[in-house]
Amino acid sequence: MPAALQKLKGLLSRGLTATASSWPTIRTCYAWVQQAAAILGTEGRRSTKIRRRLSGLLGAMARHRAKAGELAEAVDHFRKVTRSYWPGLFACYDSPDLPRTNNALEQMFGSYRYHERRATGRKVASPALVLRGSARLIAAVATRQRRFFAADLAKTDRERWQTLRQTLDERRQTRVKRSRFRRDAQGYLRRLEEQLTQQTLPA
Repeated sequence: MPAALQKLKGLLSRGLTATASSWPTIRTCYAWVQQAAAILGTEGRRSTKIRRRLSGLLGAMARHRAKAGELAEAVDHFRKVTRSYWPGLFACYDSPDLPRTNNALEQMFGSYRYHERRATGRKVASPALVLRGSARLIAAVATRQRRFFAADLAKTDRERWQTLRQTLDERRQTRVKRSRFRRDAQGYLRRLEEQLTQQTLPA
């Protein structure tokens, strides 16, 4: 056996021996994580059943926390984080087209980031994405699902459309004011004072 391989074998042997006392708790916690992954990866079931099974697993982890040994705090953290995601964790099981993971969501919205980068040359998201993301991102995702035509736009609720436009315009105006203030703070404040004076003077 080559000396390097023999040395590696000895290193692994010493490592396994030194950590032997930790393996039972690692196996226990790893089994819990694998079971959680299996529950969340179940296909064709309603969210109520998935929620019930995962809730049962979290309860079992709490009852048998002592078996986790030194990893008990990690188990507590796992349960806490899972509970924090609870309100939106199961929506994907009732909506087949909704991605289940962050990676899937990243891929869904990745096309918008890719095309924006190609069009603008920016390496980071543009300010317009922050201002109009509620409309742009939805449009980008929707147009990947199917083609839209003028007849589809005719079915739009005009009141909701006008409300959205008004909200987006208000956000844009707020950003414009911040930009003006950063460029010339004294001038911006002076104009505000002038406007306030004009409003308080008698007609």
